Amino acid sequence: MPKRILRGVVTSDQNAQTVTVSIERRFKHPLLKKTVRRSKKYRAHDETNQFKVGDVVRIQECPPKSKTKRWEVVAE
Repeated sequence: MPKRILRGVVTSDQNAQTVTVSIERRFKHPLLKKTVRRSKKYRAHDETNQFKVGDVVRIQECPPKSKTKRWEVVAE
């Protein structure tokens, strides 16, 4: 099974080798037929601390790196 890749914006880079990425998804509401925006935050591994707040990045699934990190940043 292929690894999932998501695209989002870095919202925090305060922790060492970790960035918080906000992913926004859009879908049509089943009853109201209106476009709805939902966002979710993921913590991703950034080995070189090169990404800063506001950068658009892609993250990919990986084996667990810590208690909360199951994603790693792929160069964008």
